[in-house]
Amino acid sequence: MEVKARAPGKIILSGEHAVVHGSTAVAASINLYTYVTLRFPTPADNDDTLKLQLKDLHLEFSWPIGKIKAALSQLDLPNSSTPTSCSIEAMKSIAALVEEQNIPEAKIFLASGVSAFLWLYTSIQGFKPATVIVTSELPLGSGLGSSAALSVALAAVLLAFSDLVNIDFNHQGWLMYADEELELLNKWAFEGEKIIHGRPSGIDNTVSTYGNMIQFRSGNLIRMKSNLPLKMLITNTKVGRNTKALVAGVSERALRHPDAMNFVFNAVDSISKELSAIIQSPIGDDLSVTQKEEKIEELMEMNQGLLQSMGCYQERLLT
Repeated sequence: MEVKARAPGKIILSGEHAVVHGSTAVAASINLYTYVTLRFPTPADNDDTLKLQLKDLHLEFSWPIGKIKAALSQLDLPNSSTPTSCSIEAMKSIAALVEEQNIPEAKIFLASGVSAFLWLYTSIQGFKPATVIVTSELPLGSGLGSSAALSVALAAVLLAFSDLVNIDFNHQGWLMYADEELELLNKWAFEGEKIIHGRPSGIDNTVSTYGNMIQFRSGNLIRMKSNLPLKMLITNTKVGRNTKALVAGVSERALRHPDAMNFVFNAVDSISKELSAIIQSPIGDDLSVTQKEEKIEELMEMNQGLLQSMGCYQERLLT
């Protein structure tokens, strides 16, 4: 028995990093996906292990279910209907399980993602043997939400094998979660994101869960309806980034310069709100499509300048 889920990546048009500090952000999903397949063994397989296969990276991790149970069964694992943060004690036990896998030094950045996998799997499915296969069209560390897409697709496939959701709406050959069940999925995905990034805003997993375009602030979601035929070009610079380190850097700068950074965050908030208003403006209003595009271009340039003020930039991309 197996099931496959997919979740899209994202782009943030304005508000990246500032959204962690309460600013409004505007984001959209993109048609690049991460796919997660969950396969349970049959009794004839006589397999009592949990396997995680990262096909694109040619890596496989496996743990005897007995070892996972010994490490985590003494802890209070959450009920699958109640998304819960990974405790310090659980994180220590999970880190030990991940460490024994001897992840290659060049790919040690994957450790947090593997930890998120173990937390989500055991929290939702418990101690069952299975094989989980991950493939992705999203480049890692590129700002396109690869970790959030993993968390969402993983939570989706795990919840699909629970009694908590009904999946009966067909869209382009894929079964869909009902709107009222997306909140549970999104909350579990956010718990995975917290393990990977430390202090995420929640915007990445939210846009990956709900799709389309959203306005997001402090956990509150507004699903946007675009009236503008807007086309965006996404360029992979091949310059990697560490989201967790960048988020921490902005927080440290905000502690050192609270007043100045508050002005920056407020400016970002205003940019996002104006951008949202333009994108959703009625067809046939006083501004032409070209004028709207010019305004959006200016707003995104201003947002980029504010990202530099927060310390979120790559020197190689400024020259």
